[in-house]
Amino acid sequence: KPFEEYRKHHFRYLSEFGFQSFPCEKTVAAFTEPKDRNIFSRVMEMHQRNGSANGKILSLLSEHYLYPKDFGILLYTTQLLQAEAIKTGVEHMRRERGRCMGTLYWQLNDIWPGASWSSIDYFGRWKALQYYARRFYSPVLLSCNETGERTTRPIVTLERTVDYTTTAQLCVTNDTRLPVDGIVHWAIRNTTAEILNYGEITVHCDPFSVEILPLINLHKTDVDHNYLSYDLQCDGHIISEGTTLFTAEKYFAFADPKLTLSVDDDNIIVNAAAYAKAVEIDAADTDLLLSDNYFDMNAGSRTIKVLYGNASSCALQVRSVYDIR
Repeated sequence: KPFEEYRKHHFRYLSEFGFQSFPCEKTVAAFTEPKDRNIFSRVMEMHQRNGSANGKILSLLSEHYLYPKDFGILLYTTQLLQAEAIKTGVEHMRRERGRCMGTLYWQLNDIWPGASWSSIDYFGRWKALQYYARRFYSPVLLSCNETGERTTRPIVTLERTVDYTTTAQLCVTNDTRLPVDGIVHWAIRNTTAEILNYGEITVHCDPFSVEILPLINLHKTDVDHNYLSYDLQCDGHIISEGTTLFTAEKYFAFADPKLTLSVDDDNIIVNAAAYAKAVEIDAADTDLLLSDNYFDMNAGSRTIKVLYGNASSCALQVRSVYDIR
């Protein structure tokens, strides 16, 4: 079922749920030869211990993304799919704090390399889900419960009979012992991240509580070209942030973000000329652990800290959802 189905269920504590993805190219290379690098090859299927899972991955992938052009892009796309699946569930359940008091997704790590539900692969490499989890399990979280084409008209052949609206309900979840006082900023932006409409909401959230903010009516915004960005700032610092689309990624008219990277000591500076979704920074010849990865960004620059590894001595690579084609 679509990931948004989580929002129809009101758990008290969800102790096991998950979705599979493939590991990165470096991990796959450890157990394959070039001729094996197709998810339906014998070797790849022998490293998939759930007989129906590859079909499920591709079925759900087809609902969200364009068909990936090569094997590496396919692996990357499955990791985004997994991360979005668990994010959708966890953010919903954290918005229901008081009724739902916990979640445990399956699973953290792997006992061997292959496709699985893990967020950290056999070699300790972080998948997209592990970076997502750092954000959606942040003690103070700003999340969005949206309505749009994807939630009310997911099948485009229904377009003549099913209409849709675009709304956004932002929510602050505070799982700390201190109150949170800050300002929530939101903006509707076009594909190059130019602001078309914006607002701000002063928020106070008591310890161990949830503050549901007023519904934002976006008046049937152009779902193929406009997206929502939002952040929570406390004392001038961004505590939590994100972006939301109102249609499937495959239908959104992403502009080329022209992503570039530069390295300054243990910092990687990412520059984008347009909205970039799920920005992945990687190196083919080494492993890096970063302060953030697989993140969304508006046009501009963002600095990411290298926590492990040497970014200065490797060939860095960067891509985003724009490259899934």
